[in-house]
Amino acid sequence: MSHKTTIDHFHFHFQERSTSPLAFHPVSEGGRSRSRSRDMKKASSLSELGFDAEGASSGFFRPVADGGSTPTSHRRRLTKISVIGAGNVGMAIAQTILTRDMADEIALVDAVPDKLRGEMLDLQHAAAFLPRVRLVSDTDLAVTRGSDLAIVTAGARQIPGESRLNLLQRNVALFRKIVPALAEHSPEALLLIVSNPVDVLTYVAWKLSGFPASRVIGSGTNLDSSRFRFLLAEHLQVNAQDVQAYMVGEHGDSSVAIWSSMSVAGMPVLKSLRESHQSFDEEALEGIRRAVVDSAYEVISLKGYTSWAIGYSVASLAASLLRDQHRIHPVSVLASGFHGIPQDHEVFLSLPARLGRAGVLGVAEMELTEEEARRLRRSAKTLWENCQLLDL
Repeated sequence: MSHKTTIDHFHFHFQERSTSPLAFHPVSEGGRSRSRSRDMKKASSLSELGFDAEGASSGFFRPVADGGSTPTSHRRRLTKISVIGAGNVGMAIAQTILTRDMADEIALVDAVPDKLRGEMLDLQHAAAFLPRVRLVSDTDLAVTRGSDLAIVTAGARQIPGESRLNLLQRNVALFRKIVPALAEHSPEALLLIVSNPVDVLTYVAWKLSGFPASRVIGSGTNLDSSRFRFLLAEHLQVNAQDVQAYMVGEHGDSSVAIWSSMSVAGMPVLKSLRESHQSFDEEALEGIRRAVVDSAYEVISLKGYTSWAIGYSVASLAASLLRDQHRIHPVSVLASGFHGIPQDHEVFLSLPARLGRAGVLGVAEMELTEEEARRLRRSAKTLWENCQLLDL
């Protein structure tokens, strides 16, 4: 997309900047919506048993006089989502996407063929209770061909108490095998990275894919922010959906809680506390932030892994992207030049971003306190230093 088109697309936001507290910075390579058709394979597991599904179908239905063909103008564009990694996280994501009727085809990829086929069959056997979706699986990434969205969850399982950054070297080698193949089979796809450490691996995926940064997104602090809202809602005795609060920066130990913009029903929480002379201190606020960070480790220590919350989190991102919802999510994006992060530091970390069919459509220009901005820059420095350890 040309620079002119990008500027025109966001003209409204720049015009309104003086009156709106929330402005969006356009991404430099904001992509175009794609309308290409899919050449979907028509296959049935029964065909492997010598059963002619098409012939059997003709025995039940009589063709209408005009042949029953669907007019081209009425044909809906088919959507394909691929999930790479059929572990606990990958299957939670696939199951959530399946029940929400987001795709016409879901492709599952994993290195363990028996487990992979078992997972696919288990879902296929629920076909009578689910939206009509074609499920395919293979150990070969060629099965992802023609994907609109490729979700990467493959990676080593996190050990209880292990920092996400310690997973880095074990996962980069795996990405060298996965990402270039995904880019080859689906050159117009969006890449959504979930594997940890997600911010660095999103950077790795961006470098290995050759895609514009607007089409490579990390799940980032979308789940951290949900945990943050849950803990605040429990403390304030309100519904979590009525709490507006973001965690930004790194998904993990150096994440930054944006207290200055936290609100309930449109009312700034810290300002309301000050005006009602209720006491709070920095130590208490840091304790809540720490609880958000530790909550994932607590789940891992209790059940061995996290799955359901990240499944719902990633499904919400998939819906925002593929349904072009323009919703704002704190996700890992190329953050160079934001909030004092050096322009030449190609680092991915979470900022509130507007998501749509073309990927990242813009990044919100938050008003941060100096302390929040300092912590964000420190988070960026941590991630940048880790990126420098890689030979990409």
